[in-house]
Amino acid sequence: MVETLFRRIAGLAWVAAVLACPCAAIAQGQEKDLDTPYVPTPQAVVDRMLAVAEVSAGDTVIDLGSGDGRIMITAAQRHGARGFGVEIDPRLVQHSNETARRLGVSDRVKFLRQDLFNTDFHEANVLTLYLLPDVNIALRPKILAELKPGTRVVSHDYDMREWRPDVQETVSALDKTVGVRKESMVYLWIVPARVEGDWTFELSSGGKTRRTRLVLQQRFQFVSGSVELPGQGDVPFSSGRLRGNEVRLVLPPGALDRGPVELVGRVSGDSLNGTVRRGEREVANWSARRK
Repeated sequence: MVETLFRRIAGLAWVAAVLACPCAAIAQGQEKDLDTPYVPTPQAVVDRMLAVAEVSAGDTVIDLGSGDGRIMITAAQRHGARGFGVEIDPRLVQHSNETARRLGVSDRVKFLRQDLFNTDFHEANVLTLYLLPDVNIALRPKILAELKPGTRVVSHDYDMREWRPDVQETVSALDKTVGVRKESMVYLWIVPARVEGDWTFELSSGGKTRRTRLVLQQRFQFVSGSVELPGQGDVPFSSGRLRGNEVRLVLPPGALDRGPVELVGRVSGDSLNGTVRRGEREVANWSARRK
């Protein structure tokens, strides 16, 4: 499989970048040749990945393609997190577990030799990746389907194509041993709740409640749609945003007021609840229930 991936990207100037990926990458459930070169994530990049993901004590971190274990071990040592790494090379799995024991964090982290596509990572608060681009894309449906809204997904060097990152940074990596530029990209995504569909929308203000129809479309963390209003029909909007379970919908002038208003709320399954804000002021409450 790795040979297939190399042929696919040959001539695209990605070969040097591919050699930087950990040998843990498994594409479509097939193990790779254990002789494939392994290059670790520079420690400066590890530190920034964990900082961008805001890893803290109590977090469960899962590292897919854990290599020599430095991401998980750093998460435990410096941030108090716990979790496990998945790696296909048994030599690296053994090395990582021995390092964890030597550094006194084996009660919080462990390393497993297994297929990352068959790994149950639904309990993760933070998922870390350093994988081939095609593997990121192949994992994307599993990430969106299995991880809880609000889970932080952070990747070294490779993005998720149409799923745009919530944060993207360039990190200086002077000890990076591949490529001409001594820097790396760090990408962060916040897994969004699912809000697409038809909703019954209620607006409460001044002791009165109005009920109407809210229709939402979703493209990863970006939300658009329309709200049905008396005498105006369906009023569209297009600048909604999700951050985990938090939702913000900006309705245009005339939808609920003379000027634009923002609906700020939280998603809880098939329910939405929040406040209507005009500038910094909360002027009403709103809720919605999926039909």
